[in-house]
Amino acid sequence: MTALNTNARIAVIGAGAMGAGIAQVAAQAGHPVLLLDNLPGAAAQAIDGIDRQLVKRVEKGKLSDEARKATVSRLEAVEAIEALADCELIIEAIVENLEVKRALFRQLEGICGEHCILASNTSSLSITSIAAQLSHPQRLLGLHFFNPAPVMALVEIVSGLASDPALAECLYDTANAWGKKPVHTRSTPGFIVNRVARPFYAESLRLLQEGVADCATLDALMREAGGFAMGAFELTDLIGHDVNYAVTCSVFDAYYGDTRFLPSLIQKELVEAGRLGRKSGHGFYNYAEGAERPLPTFISSKQTVATCTAEGDLGIANALIQRLRKHRIDVIQRDGQGLLRVGDAVLALSDGRMAGQRAKEDGLRNLILLDLVADFGQSTRIAISCSAGISPDALEHGVALLQQAGFTVSLLSDSPALAVLRTVAMLANEAADAVLQGVASAADIDLAMRAGVNYPQGPLAWADAIGPAHILNVLENLQASYGEERYRPSLLLRRRVAEGRTFHD
Repeated sequence: MTALNTNARIAVIGAGAMGAGIAQVAAQAGHPVLLLDNLPGAAAQAIDGIDRQLVKRVEKGKLSDEARKATVSRLEAVEAIEALADCELIIEAIVENLEVKRALFRQLEGICGEHCILASNTSSLSITSIAAQLSHPQRLLGLHFFNPAPVMALVEIVSGLASDPALAECLYDTANAWGKKPVHTRSTPGFIVNRVARPFYAESLRLLQEGVADCATLDALMREAGGFAMGAFELTDLIGHDVNYAVTCSVFDAYYGDTRFLPSLIQKELVEAGRLGRKSGHGFYNYAEGAERPLPTFISSKQTVATCTAEGDLGIANALIQRLRKHRIDVIQRDGQGLLRVGDAVLALSDGRMAGQRAKEDGLRNLILLDLVADFGQSTRIAISCSAGISPDALEHGVALLQQAGFTVSLLSDSPALAVLRTVAMLANEAADAVLQGVASAADIDLAMRAGVNYPQGPLAWADAIGPAHILNVLENLQASYGEERYRPSLLLRRRVAEGRTFHD
């Protein structure tokens, strides 16, 4: 089955921000679109709002006035559900309530023709469950857009237990024709994005709870070292803690209390205090007028470094050698176990062990561990931790080396896998389990996380670049440090390492 023809009439039920955005997307793609809301006049107001937004785009030179007029002309507000009888696709974007959605689709089934595709924009409810009471459950699927729908590229095509695969392909092709980036997913809790993204929030929240670093520093590391658009604290402040916490609790409950999805007591306290983020004026940060935003911490050195030694293969950090040379530091290369030496300091990419533990077990005095960065040749900030009892001179030399290479250096308390590495390892681990459980393909998961939440790389492609064996080692060391199931490595990750394969082989 191919994409719906642009002559096909589309209906959107729910004229809120999401429903109006979906209607705009379909109309811009050339479809006649009916917009229905149970609040009288709401659909017409939504179309007026779409027009105002498009006028602004015309004024900025991003859209022709002819295209604006054509889009708006395809939008029609209707007041009765019976007006949707001849539509070929109906998308609901109403309240996230299972019984309300079930009732709506039962009503639609009695109004629409048998060839009409029914779709839900739900972000959290089971498509299988919504469809269970229909006479023809095979024609109901999920069509999950991300907010704002006209801007965000990702659309999750969600198949329930009874969903017709041919209709899933039709919606995939249709979303693609609308200029979106569709992915297929099975109807499991959180689908792809809301499941795989949980560790991004959870690991920063845990590091904060353990006093490893403050919010501003952890956010800066996620942005400037990890390459993410925002850190976990500024992002949850933007989303709203009531919303983000509720999603985490929903996924946690849906997976029968799996500790990998454990909600944070810190976020719970914010919700209880009414500190919901930007919308309430206070969350992790204070948004009151005149409030000062805390700055990330960093450590600096007054030393200068002329030479260092690279021993063996540094793995994904190999690009650091060329970077050091570009900054006129002489790098002597010799065989060894993947270390950098400068003065009395020993620098190594974290393998998930704490610095003190690794220094003792590997016999490395004055050990400084390096966190993962998105690009060892270009990233501007890096986190380090060091073993207890490191000499001040060794720490000075290690910081000086990184500083001269152009890094802002943030010193964290000694914690397993630091910040960016533990977050990426857990994202990759969750993505691997999603592939293992048949939720989606590795390619679709990586695309979903790039297009849906703007990750710098898909988590499985990132794991391939780092090396699945290194990711497995990091997770095993994290699990050993905490003694928790939360950090258990995915069976698929273990399998890939045993087979010597990557996730995209």
